[in-house]
Amino acid sequence: MPGVNEHPPIPPTSARDAPTFRDAADRHRAGATFDNDLQESADGATGYHRVRPGYPPTVIEALTRLAPHPQVVADIGAGTGKLTASLADVYRDATLLALDPSTAMRQALMHNVPAAECLEGTAERTGLEPNSVDVATCAQTWHWVDPTAASKELTRVLRADGVAMLVWNTLDVSVPWVHRLSRIMHAGDVLRPGFYPEVDPELELVDEVRLAWEQTLTIEDIVLLARTRSYWLRSKPATRAKVEANLHWYLHEHLGHTYEEGIALPYRCDAFYFRAA
Repeated sequence: MPGVNEHPPIPPTSARDAPTFRDAADRHRAGATFDNDLQESADGATGYHRVRPGYPPTVIEALTRLAPHPQVVADIGAGTGKLTASLADVYRDATLLALDPSTAMRQALMHNVPAAECLEGTAERTGLEPNSVDVATCAQTWHWVDPTAASKELTRVLRADGVAMLVWNTLDVSVPWVHRLSRIMHAGDVLRPGFYPEVDPELELVDEVRLAWEQTLTIEDIVLLARTRSYWLRSKPATRAKVEANLHWYLHEHLGHTYEEGIALPYRCDAFYFRAA
């Protein structure tokens, strides 16, 4: 382990850490690799669910104002159910569908949100009937999809006056220590402040929520958070060990946090609400 005055090599975050795809086949292969690596990880989807952040109540409140009494709600790219659980709490009388292409994620979701009906599907090909959904959500998902195909699919499945919500949690790299943390973790999904998601003209933006919030994690939780990122999952054992050693050094030795304390990790949350134009 490096000493306090010895700075381990910390590579910068760059575009190569973010998911980039040549075509639909490349996107499918990347998703399958993520799924396989997550299943093979010792922490797997259970660890993913425990340390990945949920979504602030303000985001859900804005959605319920636009769609107070939906009959069918579809959480697309639902993962382990971080957003799905919140939807289940506020839309108790609705049919709740949770779609994800990952077997590991769906298995975890069935355990975490038993009220949801879990289906295999993607944002580009949900398998849902036309005009069958009142609310469609994509949390931490849109940067993995083909925005043109996914926009057309949302337009196809939404009923008249239906609402689509796209939402992201992003490490708040305006905070200097978080910026360095994101570099150590190779957090390639840090989105610039003020960004808007790419959607087709069929979807009209009707509201947005942008806010700052914090998630409290221990050092070991933050290390586990790094293990859920696609960079770590795609890396060789030596690279994984280096990332973890750098995190322990940075959080414990450099910043002085103990292993028992909770660390307030700053996030930004950006949510966007659309109707079919």
